[in-house]
Amino acid sequence: MEIEESGKIQDRAVLVGLNADCFTKEQTATEETLEELEALLETPGGFCTAKVLQNRHTPDSHSFIGEGKAQEVRMLVEATESTMVIFDNELSPGNIRALEEIIGVPVLDRSTLILDIFAQRAKTREGRLQVELAQNKYLLPRLSGMGNSLSRQGGGIGTRGPGETKLESDRRHIRERINRLEGELSQVRQVRGVQRERRMKNAVPVVAIVGYTNAGKSTLLNQLTGAGIPANNRLFDTLDTTSRQLKVSDNLDVILSDTVGFIAKLPHHLVDAFRATLEELQYADLLLHVIDASDPNRQAHMEVVEKLTATLAKPGTPVIYCYNKADLVSREELPTGENVIAVSAAKGQGMEQLLALIEKNLGKTLHHVVLCLPYSMGGQVEALHSGAKVHGVEYTAQGIEVEAVLDEIFYGRLQQYVTKEI
Repeated sequence: MEIEESGKIQDRAVLVGLNADCFTKEQTATEETLEELEALLETPGGFCTAKVLQNRHTPDSHSFIGEGKAQEVRMLVEATESTMVIFDNELSPGNIRALEEIIGVPVLDRSTLILDIFAQRAKTREGRLQVELAQNKYLLPRLSGMGNSLSRQGGGIGTRGPGETKLESDRRHIRERINRLEGELSQVRQVRGVQRERRMKNAVPVVAIVGYTNAGKSTLLNQLTGAGIPANNRLFDTLDTTSRQLKVSDNLDVILSDTVGFIAKLPHHLVDAFRATLEELQYADLLLHVIDASDPNRQAHMEVVEKLTATLAKPGTPVIYCYNKADLVSREELPTGENVIAVSAAKGQGMEQLLALIEKNLGKTLHHVVLCLPYSMGGQVEALHSGAKVHGVEYTAQGIEVEAVLDEIFYGRLQQYVTKEI
């Protein structure tokens, strides 16, 4: 039986996880990861009817959790009138087939659920392309033996694939589709490259917002720039990257760029597919790591983000650790440090201090000066307009007087003509 809520049929799922001695930390399931799986299930409108955490030395090669435990799950499904079972671990096609035969309802894994959420949340053409690419790459090695799963029709969780006819076609067709998607995303990457070059020519620093999903990144972007992005208390509520110009101070403008939220056990195909978006991190001058201060698992979530950004951002990029939702915890629970700040994006608390910290990290490489250039260097004025922030130009008897904000390269080149540091 399915719950009908506000005219919409709601999927009911039993959540299952396996904690095996041979698993790595990323592979294993715990009570905490099952809670996160429940939050993921609720994102597309599902409802958790029960949770099962199985402990074994090794996974069963056939039914993953063992046939006896699978029978217990079947009885639990029947008792709770559940419509599906979702595993916190990644399953092989053989595991899925065996479990569906025993339990009698569709069986999904965590990666399939995340891909489903991404398919639901992606709004832009770029986002949809990236999701479909990830879906196809995930499904390609799983085509063998997934006939029943692939032929499922409907609009519920686990059925928002790139299209049943595509999935039921042979590997060649899926590979061709992957190639086409990668080609289209390559074009997106080229457009981003042109935009990035323009920003670099204009000497506008880029601040990339990173963080665990639902940490409050979109809320912070809205508060600082008025971007108007929907910010709800749901995992992966925003997928598509948003960039806005932010006036940090009279001397400093930046591009503030939001990125997709990270999560533990994020399918690597998704990371690969979203590289067109996440490659912004490679060119960021500063990372703003947003952390949910009220999250009891915030340390583990910070480690997930830091591990992923380490592979995506350029080495040595400065990081500001921004503890959001600070109004929900006591002051004693908040860390302190040179590049650490506590804010409440929803209430607008700590914004001025955050801007000051951004300027401290970026402004130390910028110089607000007045130059007096000889008329023989008139061509340099045009170069300053293209590569620096020029506040004013005045032609005097002594030379061309320029007030500008210079980066280290321009400053080093023109230091001898500096008449005033502002």
